[in-house]
Amino acid sequence: MAEGALDSNEDPSEETEEPEARGPDDGTFQQVTNLLNIMDSESAKTEAVGAGPDMRKTLASVIITEKATAEPCVVMNALIRCLQVPEISTQRTVNIYGILQEVIQQEGELEERCVQRLVAIASKDMREILETEGYVKAEVASDTLVALSRNHFSLVMYELQHHLKPLDLTDEFVIITLAKLANGNVFEFMPYMGITLATIFTMLRLANEAKMRQVICAAMETFCETVQFYLKHLEDSVYPVMTEDQFALKLFPMYRYFVTVWLRNHNPEVKLGVIKSLKPMLSLLLPNDDLREQVYDYIPLLLAEYQGSLEALFITQVLRQILEVSVTTGTPVPQMQLHTIFTELHVQVCTKAPSQQQYSSQNLTEVVHCFIALARSYPKELMKFFLSQMEMSKEAVRVGTLTLIRAVVSADEPRMTARTIYLAIRVVKNTLSDTRSKVRMAILRIIGQLALSGFQDKIKGWGLKYVSVQLTLSTYKLTNRRESFYQRDLEEKMVHKVTMDTVRIITSSISGMTNEFWVRLLCYIMETDYTEALTPICVSLTNLAERQLHAHELEAGMASKPKHVDLPAPQKLLARLLVLMSTPYKGEGRGIAMLNLLSTLSHSIAPAMADMWELEIPLLIKYLEEHTEFTWNQKTWEDKLIQFLRNSLKKTRGSNWSLRLSKELNNQIESFDSPSLEKGFLYRALGFTLATGLEADKVEVLLLELLYKTDYGNDFDREGVILCFGLCARGQVKTVLNVLHDFEERIQESEQSWQIGAWRKDHPWRRETVKGALMVMYSCVASHCHPQMLLTHADNPIASKIIHHYTSSCQDICLKMAFMKSVAQVTSAIKNVKDLEDFQFGQKTTLTAIVTAIIKAEPADTLVSPVRAMAMDALSHLSKVKPFYSAEENNELMDISIHSLISLQPPGEDNESIKTLCTNALRALEQLMEGLMQRQLDPKGLQEMVHLLEKWILSEKEWEREKAMNLHLRLMQIYVQSVGVCIPLKLGQFGALVGLIAPCTCDSHKRTRMASMDVLSCLLDLHASQTCSSWGASKELELAKCKEDLQGLDVEKIFSASSRIAKVACMQFNCDEVVSLIQKLCENIGAMDLQHDKASVTWIGIFLQMRVKELEDKVAEILGAILVHLPVVDHAEVRRLLTEGILLLAHHHQDPVLTALLRQPLPMESHLIEVWLAVAENMSFARTMLHGLMGRLQSRFSPRTNAASKADVWRLAAVDPLMTLCTIHLLIENMDRDDKFPDLFPDLIYTLLLQLSSSRGPEAASPVLKTWRLIHTGTLPEEINLQRITIRSMQLLFRRLDSEQLVHTLDDQGVWALLQSSSTFLQGVGLLARLCVRHVEGSRRRLSELVLRGMTSEVLSCRVSSTAVCVEFMSDPTLYREKLLKPAVLLLGKGADQEDETLRVLSLRALGSMALGAPKKVRQYRKLLLEKCLCALREPGGTGVPSEGMEALARILAELREGDLGSSFDAISEQCRAFFDNESELLRVKAFLLFGKLANVVRVSKRHFFKEEVRKAWVPLMLHCQDPCSEAAQACMATMYRCVHFWGFKALEDASRRSDPSGADEMTDFQMTLCSVLTQKKPAVLHGFLLETMTYTKSNFSRIRIASCNLAGIIVKKMSAHYLKRLDYAALRNCLQELQLDSEPAVRRAALETLRILDTCSPHQLAASNEVLP
Repeated sequence: MAEGALDSNEDPSEETEEPEARGPDDGTFQQVTNLLNIMDSESAKTEAVGAGPDMRKTLASVIITEKATAEPCVVMNALIRCLQVPEISTQRTVNIYGILQEVIQQEGELEERCVQRLVAIASKDMREILETEGYVKAEVASDTLVALSRNHFSLVMYELQHHLKPLDLTDEFVIITLAKLANGNVFEFMPYMGITLATIFTMLRLANEAKMRQVICAAMETFCETVQFYLKHLEDSVYPVMTEDQFALKLFPMYRYFVTVWLRNHNPEVKLGVIKSLKPMLSLLLPNDDLREQVYDYIPLLLAEYQGSLEALFITQVLRQILEVSVTTGTPVPQMQLHTIFTELHVQVCTKAPSQQQYSSQNLTEVVHCFIALARSYPKELMKFFLSQMEMSKEAVRVGTLTLIRAVVSADEPRMTARTIYLAIRVVKNTLSDTRSKVRMAILRIIGQLALSGFQDKIKGWGLKYVSVQLTLSTYKLTNRRESFYQRDLEEKMVHKVTMDTVRIITSSISGMTNEFWVRLLCYIMETDYTEALTPICVSLTNLAERQLHAHELEAGMASKPKHVDLPAPQKLLARLLVLMSTPYKGEGRGIAMLNLLSTLSHSIAPAMADMWELEIPLLIKYLEEHTEFTWNQKTWEDKLIQFLRNSLKKTRGSNWSLRLSKELNNQIESFDSPSLEKGFLYRALGFTLATGLEADKVEVLLLELLYKTDYGNDFDREGVILCFGLCARGQVKTVLNVLHDFEERIQESEQSWQIGAWRKDHPWRRETVKGALMVMYSCVASHCHPQMLLTHADNPIASKIIHHYTSSCQDICLKMAFMKSVAQVTSAIKNVKDLEDFQFGQKTTLTAIVTAIIKAEPADTLVSPVRAMAMDALSHLSKVKPFYSAEENNELMDISIHSLISLQPPGEDNESIKTLCTNALRALEQLMEGLMQRQLDPKGLQEMVHLLEKWILSEKEWEREKAMNLHLRLMQIYVQSVGVCIPLKLGQFGALVGLIAPCTCDSHKRTRMASMDVLSCLLDLHASQTCSSWGASKELELAKCKEDLQGLDVEKIFSASSRIAKVACMQFNCDEVVSLIQKLCENIGAMDLQHDKASVTWIGIFLQMRVKELEDKVAEILGAILVHLPVVDHAEVRRLLTEGILLLAHHHQDPVLTALLRQPLPMESHLIEVWLAVAENMSFARTMLHGLMGRLQSRFSPRTNAASKADVWRLAAVDPLMTLCTIHLLIENMDRDDKFPDLFPDLIYTLLLQLSSSRGPEAASPVLKTWRLIHTGTLPEEINLQRITIRSMQLLFRRLDSEQLVHTLDDQGVWALLQSSSTFLQGVGLLARLCVRHVEGSRRRLSELVLRGMTSEVLSCRVSSTAVCVEFMSDPTLYREKLLKPAVLLLGKGADQEDETLRVLSLRALGSMALGAPKKVRQYRKLLLEKCLCALREPGGTGVPSEGMEALARILAELREGDLGSSFDAISEQCRAFFDNESELLRVKAFLLFGKLANVVRVSKRHFFKEEVRKAWVPLMLHCQDPCSEAAQACMATMYRCVHFWGFKALEDASRRSDPSGADEMTDFQMTLCSVLTQKKPAVLHGFLLETMTYTKSNFSRIRIASCNLAGIIVKKMSAHYLKRLDYAALRNCLQELQLDSEPAVRRAALETLRILDTCSPHQLAASNEVLP
């Protein structure tokens, strides 16, 4: 096998060229190559990116390994083949070797040929070290060989030995690999160990490079450790045994060469490698006696290395190894080397190690062990050396030497003889006079070590004395230290600490301690000012006392009865310990130590207390053990000590023990600084102790002494004395008051000059200081004395003395503070009395007045003292005692207090003192508020307090708002905690409270926002609890999120959070609370900044959005609040948001909003205009509002109905029409210009027209105008006029129609002027209606409907105007086409029956107009038409109705036939003739025209009747042809000629055709022709005409009288003789003669002419009459 291996290693390159050597097939080789490529690529990525998980590389490696499990030889050969690839990279080589190692570990035994090839290749790679990468490759190749060695050791070892040749320096990795093989294969390697060591030894001289030497040293270290392991496990070896001596003999030459040659090398790394290899080598060499002596010879060479740069620790470890073996083997090192060893090692202790030394502390430990070993071998020589070193004055040398002596003393070695200790003590005693700190500490540590090591007797003399001296000396130096000697003080503290440790060691280990040491320690406790030493001293004293007590028991033989120890002054010791125990954790926890000392000395201090102390002291100790200086409570501990003292004093009741203790406590006052916890406790203890004193006179002496020796200028001492007096008053109240009175009387003699300083030169007193102290003393007495005694002395002398001292002083700040403190203490004490019954504090009023005066006197702009806080605290206490303050007094006190504090500017961030004052003052104000609220814990009291804070909450100054909000928060907390759900808030109060706070959630100041949020939370919780409403976790979470958002600085987020709060809170409000909230929010708009106003309107908007549907009954109140405050809002954005709120209400509750808006006292104020302008911007909403506004105007003309719902109440509520009209005008003017209002136009026009018809009264009829006149003194604006507003609105409407022609026509025809005048109004209405019918086509039907509806109105003006419009509509086919004619006719018929003449006239006119608009329907409604017209003709009096009836009949008759008239024809004819002679020209005209129309209608059936009617009407017709009214005359003439044919006389008809109706002569000719025809045809008719004609001589019209005279003359002329005779000439003459008296000359002339004609014809008449008479 070896030969095969040798052959395989002779030329491995040749083997690689043989095809058969390739082993694996090409497939496996390719797979392995690919996987290796993956590993290489992943390795490159890892290097580029950085360290991280390399999953692909790991996976590739695992795949190869798994494949090797199935085919190990194939995979191994493939990997070996990969190693043989030319120019393979180092990383790939490393990866292949790594996989090979895994395969080797996994498979174990492998094919020998494969192993040989791998060994050869790995050996080659291991030895080819070219560069750094080559070193890595060599290392993995070495590790691969080591891995192979576990199962193929011989092959690997042979390969390595092949390259390890004597006198031939091999490659370093050969040695490294051999060391690894030895470490991993101990027993297999042992047979080769000898030859390996021998061969390496031959290479030592050839190894000149440092690296090679380090490799050899490391390999030797490994070889030696391997040998040691082998020697320990010889029984497990199967190879020939090699003894320890044999190994030692082989190693020693190398050891010698290392020490003598390589150790002297200048390379530190080589030195270090040599030193580290020496330790395992010495472990094999030193056991050999012969070689040990030779090793000693080379010690100087090792010591010499201390002077070099090598780490001293490694040298010392080698020396320690040698020295300790020398002790154990009993073969000490040669004496001639001792001094050198002592010196070198001593230097290591006494000198500071160089900075490059890293292990100096470990080195010192090793040196100490070296000296201990030397002391065992050469104690005398060592002590002599130490003594020689102590003679040197260097501190470091002495300290080092003493440290070594202490180490020697502490060594637990039986062979350390007494002689050695004696020598050591002798060395120490020679340095006792050294005063340097470190030396003293070293000596003290040696003394302590001697005591611990059992050499107590050796220190009883000099040692105890030295400790006592050092204790006193260090204490003195520490208590008299200087600030400039800080380093020295630190050293002295160390000395003291070491001294204390030494005392503790001595007292715990030495028995039979001298009494002198006991007394020293006791005196030390009683007198020392350096309290840090008290703990160890107390521990030591406790130990000593226990030992003394035990010794006494043994001496007396009475183990069951403890004996006393000697104590110089029991009361003094107890007083001292009690005071020091008040700070139990000082000085390393002195409290427990002192308690243990007290427990031990209990029988010696006070036997009566011993039993109680056995129970109490363990409890005190337990408390201290359960706590630390960071967790304990000072007051609790002091209370426990005081209780312990009180319980102890009870055991001595009846003796003067407590008085003696009081004296000792009093004496100790001077021993402690002011301020200090100890002195504070001392005052308390003294007060309690004095309270138990039995002899009042002696107590008075002590109290007076205390009063006189107190420095009143020192605050701490003053307060301490005050407390002492108060505590003393618990059992000695009369004594205390007597002492105070006596003190006051003694100093009263100097009251004017106050020369008290004469009694106290070291503490000059000030008058004000003493007075302040006396005031507080009295109050302290009140707070501590017995309740019954308090009530007896409260008013006098306590309160009266306090008032006297304050009022008789200069009243500076200190006195004010003392006074306030006194008042608070006294009133608090009174309040704490349980059985007050009806006690009335008589001085309360006086004290209150003084305190309020103090508050008012404080500067308004600064806070320089705690006076305000204390004054408020005093008032708070005063409020709790009888007689109680009234509600008014409470409010006054609160107002004064708030005003004095809340306006103060906040202090700067760096002014901590002022900040503290402000904080305390605010806290006091809160407490005062709480105290005053206790008597007014109801909603009214809450509201009054909030009212006091309101102006500050709304302040423009952020600090005032912050303080006020915090006070409000505290107020709510008090109220909630005290009242809760017991007393519900008043209706609306919750809303008002929230309304005040809500905007502050958007305050610009963060703390104000957060406080307001807390107040809101309190209010919401209170309301939820009182109303039992749901308040779920989701709402709580939302509020918490909102509060978190309020902490930010983003304004938008803050407003968003506030809005979310409003949404959460909104649902908790009932409608009344919503109203009160909105009222409060509106009320405070403008009180602060814009941000506050925006928050207010935001809350209003949110509440309206969420609750608007429920607020119908509250609309008026809400709008009232908004509209009242809207005029004062300056910012447009705020006004806009308020306006949006109004519009939101209007969207849901139009009628209430309209009513509220229209009931505003002043029309069209700017804020109202802004509201309506906002309405106008939304067209759909504006239309809705216009409908509502029209409805309000139309309701005035509609029948009054009772309200059936709330909506009806609002809809029917009366509003001023002027406001409505102004609003309509504003909306029409500002709505979208492009909107023609096609749907609104008819309603608007008609409504405005109706309004115009009803507004023709005086302007002052409007309530709005009355309000205007009350406010404004000037003339009314033109627009504030019902007619003008209405007409302007109508004009705007017509302009929107985009009909320029219509607009111009309206202006040209003066429609608007006609409408403005009452006299021409109906004319204007008719003209307007006519134009609308002609030009506004799309609105005719709606207008028609509205007109018909208006005709049914209860309002006369509405009916009249509607009827006037209907006249025009009846003249147009509109009604007929829209099928509205029938209702129109019926309504007109009703209108014709009304009492109002104008309405009847218009109705008749409209009925008559039917012939124009619907002529075909006249016959259908003829009956109604004829009936109404005939009724009009029968109208008694008046002219309008009959004339309009005749006009209507005239039109109607044109559309009827004779048969359609029936009996109405006769009536019409008769009624028509009745108006021929009417005084009214209009009636006459209409009658003549109507009669002519009748003539046109007459056909066959009525011809005879009408002929008779013509005969009856003929005389009036002929006469009225001369009617004074030309129109009547013309109409009469036309009718007369139209009726001529009814006479049936052709000649007459011809004459009528020839006549000119306008000529007088032609009329005369016609009359003459008529008379001639009648004379011939119907003389009787002519006779009748004469008689009828003569009746007209009485007519009121002159022209008629003239015409009658002329006609009578013509008739007489033409009358036949027969009928002339039948004339009554006398009557005729008389009638004509009467006319001679007529005022008109023409009448007189016509009458005269007729008389002449009559006279001419008189004979004939006479004859005729004679014939007729019979």
